[in-house]
Amino acid sequence: MDTYLKVLFVNASDGFYRTKKYKVGDFFGPVDLGLHLAGKYKSLNIGTGLLSGSIFPGSNRLIFTGFSPCWGGFYISSMGGAGLIFNDLGINLLSLVGKARVPSILYLNRNHGEEIQLELEPIDLNQVWNEGRKGIYSLMDYVFAHYRDRYPNNPRILATGPASLSTDFGAIGSVPVKQGGLSNVDTWAGRGGFGSAMLQNHGIAAVIYGGTHIDEDFRDRKVADEWFVNKYAKKLAAKDLEITTKYRFDPNFDTGGTFGVNYATMSDKLMAFNYQSLDWDKEKRLKVHQKFIINHYLKQFNEETIKPKQQFTCGEPCAAVCKKMNNKYKKDYEPYQTLGPLSGIFDQRAAEKLNHHADSYGFDAISVGGVISWLMDCLDKGLLSPEDIGVKTQPVFTPDNFNLVKDSMQNAELGCEILDSIIEKKIDLSEGARKYARRLSRVKGKNLLDYFVYNAFARNGWMVPNQYWTPGALSPMSIMGKYYMYYGDNFIAPRELGRINAARMEAELIIDNMGICRFHRLWAEEMIPEIVESLYGLGENYLKSIKFTASRINGRNSSAFWESAINCNYILSFLRRKKEEGLDSPEFNKWLNAFETDFKEASLNFWYEIHKGVQESLREFN
Repeated sequence: MDTYLKVLFVNASDGFYRTKKYKVGDFFGPVDLGLHLAGKYKSLNIGTGLLSGSIFPGSNRLIFTGFSPCWGGFYISSMGGAGLIFNDLGINLLSLVGKARVPSILYLNRNHGEEIQLELEPIDLNQVWNEGRKGIYSLMDYVFAHYRDRYPNNPRILATGPASLSTDFGAIGSVPVKQGGLSNVDTWAGRGGFGSAMLQNHGIAAVIYGGTHIDEDFRDRKVADEWFVNKYAKKLAAKDLEITTKYRFDPNFDTGGTFGVNYATMSDKLMAFNYQSLDWDKEKRLKVHQKFIINHYLKQFNEETIKPKQQFTCGEPCAAVCKKMNNKYKKDYEPYQTLGPLSGIFDQRAAEKLNHHADSYGFDAISVGGVISWLMDCLDKGLLSPEDIGVKTQPVFTPDNFNLVKDSMQNAELGCEILDSIIEKKIDLSEGARKYARRLSRVKGKNLLDYFVYNAFARNGWMVPNQYWTPGALSPMSIMGKYYMYYGDNFIAPRELGRINAARMEAELIIDNMGICRFHRLWAEEMIPEIVESLYGLGENYLKSIKFTASRINGRNSSAFWESAINCNYILSFLRRKKEEGLDSPEFNKWLNAFETDFKEASLNFWYEIHKGVQESLREFN
């Protein structure tokens, strides 16, 4: 019997809605169907995978697709746990088209198999954002208070903050509802600026959804265990427990979560003070890592979060319990890296202050951290004055005589001032940080872009890279800022790196199109095709669809060569670090010598070699 993906189309301009079914086999999930719908209708698409609501752990991510306001191309973002409640609507995808005349709340509810109830309610957004907990949290409080009594079961809320109105990289935030109230465990679809897309393009400030719809999700644990025993000689739960060790607690490092394990193992790969650390010698990097991170920043985290076991899930049953908390503050590596050491902050109180301020505004925390660290660097170098960007404070932007508590807080307070200036448009990022940097450079008569690390796409697209000191993070891929690239620390010749990036993209699409969290990827990438084959008889078709989808996304690849000197130096410093580690091979030496001889020419060749590897791999017919 055929299976269908059910899409709810909502026209935000008039509240008209309709449903349409798409046969599984023609499309398989929120990514390939989202790509089709975004191309046809310029819609923002929100949905779950075929396994949502099933017994498979991590299968309830909510996937957002569409054309990213900040990146400029098709983009995919995802939010942990939020798909579990979405599944109660009895649909697979919500597709937003049109724009409400005033900012509005979209209400979706489905009770006991009835037709979905849908309402659009106008809201005085600025008033709500300035009440109570402020920003995105106040909006969630408002929506929950107004609608919670309509739901017999816990609903879920997607909300935007002021960053979605003022910039092109506003995020969508959400929290699980527990014991009749909103929890503090915030989850985000941050990368790609889909909060800006939802609010600016469609006039939707928030979505509340839920219901009591019962779907026939796969729940035969005996069958699933048989699949896993055949593959791994372990049952599903045992295998999942094994591969999520890092995100729960890793006894090898006496810590857990992305924050704990990444900082414990970082060693001399520290990125701090807007990447200035890349030019320090190994001894200095190790010294700063030990003193600033191991003995203070990480120590605080371990004592306050790991030891008291302040860890939770994103809203679905999961052994990873990856949400590491300190009361109301959630500690993930990348936000606490860009709005931490990268911005000259090495104390948890200071990092909490800045991260919470950014979250309240509803920013993509990783990207705004890259902007803040860049502007701090420009202030420190005298390229900008505080008046240029509407702030009063100067950063402390050197590790020499750095007071971990006092100076971290000074930098955090400056970071908060910068965030305020962005919202007030004293720093105008309405068309993106890259365009703002070009304009500012013309006014100042200095190329300020040379100090800003970002990936460029087409004319104005931009994305602050993932926080790993490796060439893969600056690759010319059609989607960057996610893990659609190789981010291992070993040196790989650039042409081969491009090929590996392409393979990584296809592997990530396997799990994203099924709505599975990448923390479970060590079984999911292998098992999903087999599961699709067992349940639908379409395993081979699924893999073909993934390759086709990857080629279609890559067909829009408008990556631009690195515009900033610091991007090129990022690669050179990586090669020098590998030389320090004793790497010695003809291919490696060729590239290191090329960079040392002609920095610009080598950068261009390195970038294009990666691009070649990507392009020759992501073709529909190879």
